[in-house]
Amino acid sequence: MPAETPLDLSGFINIHDLERGAREVLPGMVYDYYASGSHDEITARENRDAFDRLALLPRAMVDVANRDTSVCIFGVKHVSPMLVAPMAMQRLAHRDGEIAMARAAASLGVGMVVSTVSTTPIEEVQAILPEPLWFQLYAFPDRALTERLVRRAERAGAQALVLTVDTPVLGRRERDVRNEFRLPAGLTLAHEMPGDSQDLPHAHVESGLAVHAAGMLNPSLTWRDVEWLRSITSMPVLLKGIMRGDDAQQAVEHGAAGIVVSNHGGRQLDTALPTISALPAVAEAVGGRIPVLMDGGIRRGTDILKALALGASAVLVGRAALWGLCCGGEAGARLALSILQTELDMAMALCGAPSVGEITRDLVAN
Repeated sequence: MPAETPLDLSGFINIHDLERGAREVLPGMVYDYYASGSHDEITARENRDAFDRLALLPRAMVDVANRDTSVCIFGVKHVSPMLVAPMAMQRLAHRDGEIAMARAAASLGVGMVVSTVSTTPIEEVQAILPEPLWFQLYAFPDRALTERLVRRAERAGAQALVLTVDTPVLGRRERDVRNEFRLPAGLTLAHEMPGDSQDLPHAHVESGLAVHAAGMLNPSLTWRDVEWLRSITSMPVLLKGIMRGDDAQQAVEHGAAGIVVSNHGGRQLDTALPTISALPAVAEAVGGRIPVLMDGGIRRGTDILKALALGASAVLVGRAALWGLCCGGEAGARLALSILQTELDMAMALCGAPSVGEITRDLVAN
């Protein structure tokens, strides 16, 4: 488990600082679990580096004295075009885990997506952050178990369901294999899992997560499962893990309410396209019919602006928020989200875009 005493946050001025702090405070196995990608980690690096290769082309002589970062998704106003991404097992990062993250998000009016593989029940998160609150779902081979999770999310007040579709099998994360990654004693998963097991086993050949995932993931997932899921819930269903325009078109045709362009933070198929590079084709295929979100590599407010300019309705922020949680619990997570929000607001002013609607494609140089 991480150290009980939080770091002094006064010297942290950006997300890179927070990641360095997280590396100091976390046990090596836990830092590697959060930071690593699959195989050679090329996609995990490229998610970040691809943003840096995009240049901004700001407008001049625009009145930006009053700026509005809000967006509306599924009829709900979000004060910021970012939500906290679904991230597993946040109590590995800090003893208060998802509770601290929810408090930080709630204090800023930022939405949050609770992971199926959470170490805090969604009901406890909802008590702190009633909205915007979404639930990320893995569609288990056992449909009855999947449906119980959906019903639980509904009862807890989730406003949307985010189905992960890029994980028919678990990508091989070699740092986890070398570390024989497992949950420490006393820490369990909060939601029902296949086989009623809330513990990750110790494994000497693979990571405990890989062993657990072998019975949890569904390699037979198809578009028919999306239709089934829509038939059992009134919540809008987003598909997380869409990377191609033709799949985006299929998603619309099969009734998806939204798409998340995602390569799972580079943790699944290594050498997959960076998400910011995949985003324009997906947005073009969707043509504004449903919201398109994206995640992967966001470390600066300018990254968020670039994603919005290239067609995203909003972004999901993962590791950037997590590094703050590692460094200072609620206060650290709040600092991370505040940094990104402040940087976005500044980038909008400097680009001549006083509202999110005025963040257009021409702001990114060809």
